[in-house]
Amino acid sequence: MHRDLTIERLYRQHSPRVLATLIRLLGDFELAEEAMQEAFMAAVQQWPSQGVPEHPAAWLIRTGQRRGIDQIRRRQTSRHYAHLVVPEEATVSLDERSIAHDPLRLLFTCCHPYLALDERVALTLREMCGLTTEQVAHALLHKPATLAQRIVRAKRKLREAGIRYEIPDARALPERLPDVLRVIYLVFNEGYSQSAGESLVDVSLSAEAMELAEALARLLPQGEVLGLQALMLLHDARRAARQGAQGELIPLEEQDRARWDRGRIGEGLTRLAQALALTPTGPYTLQASIAAEHARAPSAEATDWARIALLYEALYRRQPSPVVALNRAVAVAMRDGPQAGLALLDALADHKAIVNYHLFHAARADLLRRAGDRQAARLAYARALALTIQQPERRFLQRRLAELNALEE
Repeated sequence: MHRDLTIERLYRQHSPRVLATLIRLLGDFELAEEAMQEAFMAAVQQWPSQGVPEHPAAWLIRTGQRRGIDQIRRRQTSRHYAHLVVPEEATVSLDERSIAHDPLRLLFTCCHPYLALDERVALTLREMCGLTTEQVAHALLHKPATLAQRIVRAKRKLREAGIRYEIPDARALPERLPDVLRVIYLVFNEGYSQSAGESLVDVSLSAEAMELAEALARLLPQGEVLGLQALMLLHDARRAARQGAQGELIPLEEQDRARWDRGRIGEGLTRLAQALALTPTGPYTLQASIAAEHARAPSAEATDWARIALLYEALYRRQPSPVVALNRAVAVAMRDGPQAGLALLDALADHKAIVNYHLFHAARADLLRRAGDRQAARLAYARALALTIQQPERRFLQRRLAELNALEE
């Protein structure tokens, strides 16, 4: 086996569940993280010669648990670890059902209402899904240093408050649900369109998000849970058509719709119908309704942009965020022409959460290009390019910019 590639693959595949279970077993975020890292270091040393165990995750959990217990025994004189009790290894549950529920336990712990909203989202993305601080910061449109402080603060608050590591009972679930859904969707988005790197998609992250949503739907089959499932399924159905043979980004209007996964679309439309039958209609169900319009259209030209614009209006009333406003502006431009969309984008230009968002400048550049203002479009593309660190997006923006420059020659 090629050691580096295999260990890296296993880390991406197993680390979220291994960490979630180690937090349950050891009772502390930071200690569980250290124990997991030690377990993977042991795997790097042992597996190349001994072979990968039949059940890698169980091996990593048990190894991490032993390393964590050793750490607790060594550090119990420290005030930082005084709250920890050395667990009896034989008494903890490592059965498949317990391990399967650990990601949801961790998800609800990270989204506990004792934490501020920004702390809940940042902690879950970082600790549960293994995103880097930079990836979390990009997803939330914040600075990495700010996110790092929030994550540290959230861990400390959970520890000091003695928050229990559990799935809440039925009475507390509705209060905790919105933040949990938001986090799941942010994880999906990071997998569907990575914020950095050479690849546009990370299938494992998207799959992790959809598995969490499926587990949550079994626990709480409410409209917005089903709406989120529908939204993710409908987006994921387009995955194969979003990249070319060389990994280049292909925008929605240029995608080969024959490559869309019709089975996924069918699943998504079924979930959407189930969500729409449960009132009130929430933001995820509205977004799924928008995705469904794209999925139903036989071609880009046949897309019902009038309905999509109306759905974005309804979404903006429910969720008046600058990103929703950006998407609404694009939909209005497709319905009423580029100048109508540009007017809405200009109204967002001074919003501090959007001014350094590369997709804002990319959308503005595209509308300026469609409107025939090549000079302004070039400047907007250059601004978007300066703010983009994902390589497929950079290559797409560079191609658009080169096409404009070629028209002037």
